[in-house]
Amino acid sequence: MTTTQADTATRTLTAPGSQPAAPRHGFSIADVLFRGANYVLFLLFALICAYPFYYLIINSVSANDVSALGDVRLFPTGFHLSNYAQVFQLPGLPMATVVSLGRTIIGTVLTVVASAFLGFMFTQTRMWGRKFWYRFLIITMYFSAGLIPIFIIMKTLGLTNNFWVYVLPFVVQPFNVILAKTYVESMPRELQEAAEMDGANIFQIFFRVYLPNMTPILATIAIFSAVTQWNSFQDTLIYITDQSLYTLQYLLYMFINQASSLAQAAQNAGGNVGQIAGLATEQTPTSIRMTVSVLVVLPIIFVYPLFQRFFVKGIMLGAVKG
Repeated sequence: MTTTQADTATRTLTAPGSQPAAPRHGFSIADVLFRGANYVLFLLFALICAYPFYYLIINSVSANDVSALGDVRLFPTGFHLSNYAQVFQLPGLPMATVVSLGRTIIGTVLTVVASAFLGFMFTQTRMWGRKFWYRFLIITMYFSAGLIPIFIIMKTLGLTNNFWVYVLPFVVQPFNVILAKTYVESMPRELQEAAEMDGANIFQIFFRVYLPNMTPILATIAIFSAVTQWNSFQDTLIYITDQSLYTLQYLLYMFINQASSLAQAAQNAGGNVGQIAGLATEQTPTSIRMTVSVLVVLPIIFVYPLFQRFFVKGIMLGAVKG
C-alpha cells in the first residue's frame, strides 16, 4: 500500500459520522465496579488486621482506670505516657530486651548464611551424597524426635541454661534451605562457570558471585528467621531456669499471668507520683498487659516494612522454578 492509499484509508476511518474505534485499555462500568469492590474489600481486611495493634496502642496511652473498664475502643482517653516509664522499671525487663535482641540478630545472621550456603551446595552436582543429604534434610520437616529426647540432647550438649540454645537449633531450617536452593537454580549457571575459569574455589564462588546476587531471597529468609526468633518463648520455658537468660517474650508471658501482682509492684515503685496523678496513671493489670504487648510487638512492626520490597520478589522467585 502506498503512502497516498494509507492516508486515504486513515481519513476514511476517521471521517465524520463513522464510529471511532474503542480504546484498547478502556474500562467498562463492570470493570470499574469490580475494581472498586476489590479496593473496599481489601481496605476493610487491612483495617481488621491493623485494629488489634491500634487497640493495644490506644489503651496503653489512655487513662488506666478507663482502659481497665474496656471503654477505650477508637480514640485514646486521658492521654499519658507514664505507663511506659513505669513498665521499664519492672524487674528483668532491660536484660530480657538485650537477650531477645541478641538472639534475634545473631540467630538471623547465622540462619541466613547457613540457608544460603546449603541451598548453594545442594545445587552442586559434584557434592558427595548431594541427593541423600538433601532428602535427609527434608525428612526433618515431617518427623520430630519429641520434646523429651530433644531436651535430653540439649542437656547432654550443655545447652540448657545457655544462650546458644536460642540460636543453634534454629540455624538450619529445611524450608529456608528449599527457598535458597530454588533461587540459586534460577540464576544463570554461566556465573559459576566464568568464576571457575578464573580460578575461583567453591567458597569464593559462593561469597563473591552468588551471595551478593541473592538479596531478595536472603531478605525473605531474614524476615522468617527474625520473626521466629523474636516471638519464641517456649524454648525459654523448657531449657532456661536462669533469670538472666529470660527473653522478652517469656517475660510478657509471665507478666500477663501475673499482671495483678505486677500492677501493685509498679504502683509501689511509683510512690508519690501515683498518689498525685490518681487513678488515671495508677497501674492496672490491663495497663500492664497492653503496655508490655506494645513494647514486644513494635520492633517487628518497624522492621518488616524495610524488607517488604524484597520479600514479595524473594518468595516468588524462591518458590517457583522456571
